Amino acid sequence: MFWMIRTYGTLVAALLGLVFGSFLNVCLSRWPKGESIVKPRSHCRSCDRTLPWWENLPLASWAALRGRCRGCGAWIGWRYPVVELAVGTAWAITAWQALLALYLPGWSRVSIFDALSFAAGKMILYWLLVALAVLDAEQLWLPDALTLGGAALGCGFMIMRFAVHSSARLLHWTGGLVAHHQHMYNVIFRWVLGVLIAPFFVLVIRWAYQVIRRREGIGLGDVKLMLLLAVWIGLGHTLLSFVLGVLLGAVVALVRLGSTGRRKNAEDWAMTKLPMGTFICVGGIVAGLWGDQIIAAYLHWAEFRA
Repeated sequence: MFWMIRTYGTLVAALLGLVFGSFLNVCLSRWPKGESIVKPRSHCRSCDRTLPWWENLPLASWAALRGRCRGCGAWIGWRYPVVELAVGTAWAITAWQALLALYLPGWSRVSIFDALSFAAGKMILYWLLVALAVLDAEQLWLPDALTLGGAALGCGFMIMRFAVHSSARLLHWTGGLVAHHQHMYNVIFRWVLGVLIAPFFVLVIRWAYQVIRRREGIGLGDVKLMLLLAVWIGLGHTLLSFVLGVLLGAVVALVRLGSTGRRKNAEDWAMTKLPMGTFICVGGIVAGLWGDQIIAAYLHWAEFRA
C-alpha cells in the first residue's frame, strides 16, 4: 500500500511538473519582452500562428513535431523540452522523498502535513530556480520579481512551517513548555542568521573583486539569489549551492576557453560574462534535492582525511 501511494504520488508530481514547466516556457518567452503571459494564446514566435491544444502537450508535442513549427517549420529550440523535463524531474524526486514520511514509524497527521508542505515549498523553489537559470543564461537577467518576490514568499511559507513544526514537536515534547519555546527560538534564530549571512557573504566577495580587478564581477542579482536560497533551504545548503555553482562555472569557462574556433586572448576571456546566476540555480536544485547526502559525505571524507 505504501509503495503504491508513493509511486502514484510521484507520478502525479511529475505530470504536474511537466504542465507547470510548459507554463514556465510561456513566461520565459514573454517576460523579457514585457508581454502578458495570459493573452494572446500560445502561438509560434516566427509565423504568429495560434497553436491548437495538441501542440501544447509537454514534451510529447515537441517530440512529435521534431522541434519545429508545423506551419512555418521554424526551429522551436531545446529550451522548451529541457525546462519541462527539469521541472517535472525535480518535482517527481521531491515527491518521492517527501512521501517517505508515510513509511516512518510514529507518523501523525501533523507530521505528514509538515512533510507534504515542505515538499510543496521545495517545488515552488525549484520552479523559481529553473526560471531564473534560464533568464540569466539567455538574458543575463535575474528579475527582482522572482528573487526578492520569491524570498518574500519563502518567508511567509517558512513562518507557516515553523508554526506547524512547533505544534508537531509540542505533541511529543517531554522537556517542558519553556524548553520547547527555547528550542523553537534557537531554530528561528539560526534561520534568520543564515538569511543574513548568505547574501552578505556574496556581497563581500563582490566588493573584494571590485577592489582587486576594478570592475564588477558578481552582480547584485546574484546577491538577491543567495537571499532567496537562504530563505528556502538554509545557510548550509545555500553555501553548498554557491560552491557547486562556482565549480560548474569554472568547468564551463574552461570548456569555452578550450573550444575550437572560440579562442581569445586572456584579456578578452577575462571580460567575457558568464551567467553565474544560472550556475548557482543549478547548484541550488542539486543542494535542495541531495544536499544532506552531499554534506554528510563530505564531512565523512573530511574526518577520514583528518
